[in-house]
Amino acid sequence: MRDPYQVLGVSKTADEKEIKSAFRKLAKKFHPDQNKDNPQAKEKFAEANSAYEIVGDKKKRAQFDSGAIDAEGKEKFQGFEGFGGGQGGHPFGGMGGGGMGGAEDILSQMFGGMGSGGVGADPFARMGGQRGRGRPAPKGEDRKINLSVHLKDLAAGKAPVKLGPDRTVNITIPPEAEDGQTIRLKGQGQEGPGGKGDALITISISRHPDFLREETNLRVHVPVDLKTAVKGGKIRVPTLGGAVALAIPGWSSSGAVFRVRGKGLPKRDGSNGDILAVLSIQLPDEEDAELLALFDAAEDTSDNG
Repeated sequence: MRDPYQVLGVSKTADEKEIKSAFRKLAKKFHPDQNKDNPQAKEKFAEANSAYEIVGDKKKRAQFDSGAIDAEGKEKFQGFEGFGGGQGGHPFGGMGGGGMGGAEDILSQMFGGMGSGGVGADPFARMGGQRGRGRPAPKGEDRKINLSVHLKDLAAGKAPVKLGPDRTVNITIPPEAEDGQTIRLKGQGQEGPGGKGDALITISISRHPDFLREETNLRVHVPVDLKTAVKGGKIRVPTLGGAVALAIPGWSSSGAVFRVRGKGLPKRDGSNGDILAVLSIQLPDEEDAELLALFDAAEDTSDNG
């Protein structure tokens, strides 16, 4: 094989970033799936892989630069080039690489997970090559799912997600989950040579018609009649688990906030946030003659005073 630096089109002083970038360009240019009408593409693709497996690996690059191995990765023993336990001369032998990431890793990122037989299929298998010793076959593509989550789901710590036409499972929603957070389900993705990928569930927290989420607290407006606001008494405060009674003191103004502890959303420490009940004074639907007379009397007293 030609000098690996010449194959990749880089100098011997090139850094890791330059070498990786050069290999990616060649791999994209000569990938077999994109060059089915070019018989030379397969050979150039293999040559680029072999070159990167030498200079893209810190240890092998140092060995090549010092003359310990040749351009095919074979060790040089006592002047007899190509003898001994080298890489066997196979263009994909010993793939896996060191510090920069092996060629297979880069190819998987560039072409992986796009369907059987397409650019995501294994280029090594189609070219008659073999994987490097000790490297596992790649798993299938991850499945990406968007899931709308309601406040009741957050409170329960679980939500149903559909993984297939006839398959729905409950996933665990972690405490204090945020909008846009991704939850990984291992082994629930697409099938691949090395097993199934994962399912990546991105949650979107739906707005509630009554409750406003404030971290683990829930703010809600509660109507209260004028008499109760003035004299005090019990009001009904809604929660995600049903309404509860709350005693408020007399002379409570509209906008006053009362806390119902432990009825909010789960926290990481195992406790729960609170309900923040905001009073909203509600007048009767119809005019109250007694109430009007009371205010009339108050005005008369003020005027005469």
